[in-house]
Amino acid sequence: MDLIILRCVFLLCAGGVSAIINASLNAANSNEVMPWLVFIGVMALAVVVVIGDIYAPRKRIDTITSVYFGVLVGVLLTYVFSVALGPLLQQTFNAPLLTVQLVIALVLCYVCTSVLLQTKDDFRFLIPYVEFVREVKGFKPLVLDTSVVIDGRIADLVSTGVFDNQLIMPRFALSELQAIADSGDKLRRIRGRRGLDVLNRMRADENVDLMIFDRELPELAGQTVDLKLVLLAKHLEGKVVTGDFNLNKVAKLHSVAVINLNEISNSLRPVFLPDEIFRLKVIKAGEGPEQGVGYLDDGTMVVIEGARNRIGDELEVRVTSTLQTNAGKMIFTKFEPQ
Repeated sequence: MDLIILRCVFLLCAGGVSAIINASLNAANSNEVMPWLVFIGVMALAVVVVIGDIYAPRKRIDTITSVYFGVLVGVLLTYVFSVALGPLLQQTFNAPLLTVQLVIALVLCYVCTSVLLQTKDDFRFLIPYVEFVREVKGFKPLVLDTSVVIDGRIADLVSTGVFDNQLIMPRFALSELQAIADSGDKLRRIRGRRGLDVLNRMRADENVDLMIFDRELPELAGQTVDLKLVLLAKHLEGKVVTGDFNLNKVAKLHSVAVINLNEISNSLRPVFLPDEIFRLKVIKAGEGPEQGVGYLDDGTMVVIEGARNRIGDELEVRVTSTLQTNAGKMIFTKFEPQ
């Protein structure tokens, strides 16, 4: 109901603006058709604006704020320019002062709004209340690495609703992903196309806030892709999402928070305590003379003592110890024939 009232008031104001324009033109123009043309033109513009508002119900607060401040700065600059240059332009073009002011306002409002929309990632830090809610909740943007997009688990993780953060895919990382997809190596080409499919899947999900970061920051010039990711996350006060061990170390050296999908995966794996018994299928022989190897559903490798000759059988094994490494967790068990 509030929006309906607002749109009706807007249309009435548009009619008032057309009347003001007609009043200013009557002194210089005696054409009887001109007032109707002005009225129809202004009302048509107002109707287009209302229709556009109706068909774009989802609006971002940073975009709205940029437009608001862009129009505000444009109006203030219009006043300054009209006071300083209005009489000169009026004499030069022989046009009413109001017409000159409207033209100046139109140009300046567009330019200011365009600049703020293109630099809203920096401009939002100048507006405390825009970032206040996000800072209180701890919602910081997540900068995606190429490897984590190719991996594909990020799409499944985000779709669960665990992360409400905005996902940032830098343009330089996307270019690297496109180069991998166009590689002459078949395996690299498959990996690159998988990454592009994962990005398209996340963009198609209405619940995922994914943004392609197009801006080139001065401090990123000449840096490697990994260092660009770290510096961009530091600039946006966000976190790097990766599965790369080396990028993880570089980010920590620059005091940038990192979300490592491998660490998340390891933390969610089932915990088996010593002397616990479970059933497992022996897949292959191990490195030891009596060892067999099996795998849990999540991919955890299980070494089974005394099961080298039982490949293909499902055995009941007893846990002896566990080993946590950077590559994951290993479980050591023993098979005792009944």
